[in-house]
Amino acid sequence: MLNEKMCFVTVEFVDDENVKGYYFWYVCEIIGVEVGDKVIAPLGRHNNVQEGIVRQVLFTEDYNAPYPLHSIKYIRKVIKNGCGNV
Repeated sequence: MLNEKMCFVTVEFVDDENVKGYYFWYVCEIIGVEVGDKVIAPLGRHNNVQEGIVRQVLFTEDYNAPYPLHSIKYIRKVIKNGCGNV
């Protein structure tokens, strides 16, 4: 679809002392993600899967992406209130 908005989220990996305090941009194709939700996402050069917390949600067109689309990674799972998948 033309002009369809994509969902981008920033994630902080609070349990990883090496990156705690830094935010990383991801695409999230899982409907209903909100600030404060826990997510499972790949991190780093080796794409190690870790749990993080969503700090910002942004809906925008691909040409306004906050990070280059050819390099951005995708959220793998959203955990709402510790209840499992959304």
